[in-house]
Amino acid sequence: MKRIILVGLVAACLVSTSVFAADLKLGYIDMQRALTTSDAGKEAKEQLATKVKKFQDEINVKQEELKKLKEELEKQGTMLSDSSRAAKEKDYQNKLKDFQRFTKDAQDELQGKDEELTRRILEGMEKVIKEYGQQNGYTFIFVKNESMLFVDEKADLTDAVLKLFNSGRKK
Repeated sequence: MKRIILVGLVAACLVSTSVFAADLKLGYIDMQRALTTSDAGKEAKEQLATKVKKFQDEINVKQEELKKLKEELEKQGTMLSDSSRAAKEKDYQNKLKDFQRFTKDAQDELQGKDEELTRRILEGMEKVIKEYGQQNGYTFIFVKNESMLFVDEKADLTDAVLKLFNSGRKK
């Protein structure tokens, strides 16, 4: 008797699961690809590249100054008095600290700007994904990641969402 009830319960679960599965509509977004290929992502990349170039130019100038100062110290080191050499070494150390501080600040600023731009793009994309999912009857839309062992390419919604996201920005 218990066996018949158990078999009946399992059958009922399978039937209800298959009915639910028939109504289930799944999709996924390759968010990394969406970020890099969206118009907003390309603009953000250009903005960051401009900032990187500006900082790199400043870093190159400062490195050249430090290099010249060090060469001067090495050439004139033996000819200078102890107090003059100590003053030049202190000047070099101060400029080196300033350089290190500048490069760290530049890295922090670039990282902050990258995070800000990425966050803004993701927020906009999230709205588009929700609208797309609701309008097209999706039960779930996932973000593709390395924990997904198998994903059917037919469930990839990235291109459709990108098209909507890009067209929404142009309005």
